[in-house]
Amino acid sequence: MNLWRLIIREIRHRALNFALGILAVAVAIACQVAALALLKIDRAATRNILARKEAEVAEAGAKLEDSMRKIMKGLGFNVIVIPEDQDLAEMHISGSISKTMPESYVDRLANSKIVTVNHLLPTVVQRVDWPEKETSVLLYGTRGEVPIAHRDPKKPLLDAVPRDSMIIGFALGKKFGLKAGDTTKLRGIDFKILKVHEERGSIDDSTAWINLKQAQEMLGMENLIHAIQALECHCAGDRIAAIREEISQILPGVQAIERGSQALARAEARTKAADQAKSSLEREKQARAELRAQRGKLATALVPAVMIACMIFIGLLAFTNARQRAAEIAMLRAIGLRAGQILSVFLGKALLLGLIGGLAGYAAGILIAANSADAQFLAEVLQTERGKWLLLSFGLAPTLAIVGAWIPATMASGQDPAVVLQKE
Repeated sequence: MNLWRLIIREIRHRALNFALGILAVAVAIACQVAALALLKIDRAATRNILARKEAEVAEAGAKLEDSMRKIMKGLGFNVIVIPEDQDLAEMHISGSISKTMPESYVDRLANSKIVTVNHLLPTVVQRVDWPEKETSVLLYGTRGEVPIAHRDPKKPLLDAVPRDSMIIGFALGKKFGLKAGDTTKLRGIDFKILKVHEERGSIDDSTAWINLKQAQEMLGMENLIHAIQALECHCAGDRIAAIREEISQILPGVQAIERGSQALARAEARTKAADQAKSSLEREKQARAELRAQRGKLATALVPAVMIACMIFIGLLAFTNARQRAAEIAMLRAIGLRAGQILSVFLGKALLLGLIGGLAGYAAGILIAANSADAQFLAEVLQTERGKWLLLSFGLAPTLAIVGAWIPATMASGQDPAVVLQKE
């Protein structure tokens, strides 16, 4: 008798049993394919999300750092270059400087290849009498910032003061009732008040800023200055040591002083801006990695459990079918079918069941993934994984069915037909 004809008749005679077996295999394969697809899609989505996040973080970090840079500019100049023999105690106590150096020093510095400082501002700073007001004032003579030749021009931290103009601190404005637009006299020269600064709580509140040339003429300091103010670059490592070393190689007989609190605040703010951008991206990467790990653990636990349950279910179906048909099997044995042929009928049925269930499970798994994930990522993953998953389905599904049906099929084919028929 033809073996495949027996298998087809067996399937027709027990159609519901066969359909339930297909369903069990399809559920197992669908879980496997859906889990693989969703994990692959999650990896693709993670790459896309992190790439977008990196771009966003880079943009946000650049904006944040630029914002911090602008805010930190409000701290003002934080490096001052003064004559080497200047008494620092005098400068710190009175705010004025008595020693001088050539004004040409600022041009020499600007035309050099210096990289540790920027925004060079030559100044004259001296405490002088203000006879018209019967007081003394810290006089600052400034001109426009001198651009460094090898760098792109930058917006100045401090605007130049025009000739016959004056900017005064808060305390002077309040004490003498001066405001922007007023005219006042200093040492016989009329000055127009351009601006009265807001209160700063420092010596700036008692300072008057005028044009550098006028200050030099007033103090008899033609072509001389007291100091060069500058802004340190954030790129410097050990900042003040690098600044001093570089400036000493360009200018003889000077010393560089760092205004520590301002410099530290500036460096910390810029570093914090960069760190915030990086930590945001790292947190996103860690969160995605943890999520993938959790999903991987769930799939690792769930898929084997479903497969084992499906094998047990197929085995129960096969066992029930063998018991119900014990008499038929015994009669087939009695008319000449060998035990191996009976075993082949059961296993052949399981093979067909597995192939059909594998195909159905593969389709169901893809459908589940399509309903649970972005179609774009699914299409991207299917381009490379479709063939692998299809082969896996057609390899795994028959194996599940045959393993599940093996024990009942062996028991059914090994029964003694005489004993079974005697009972019947």
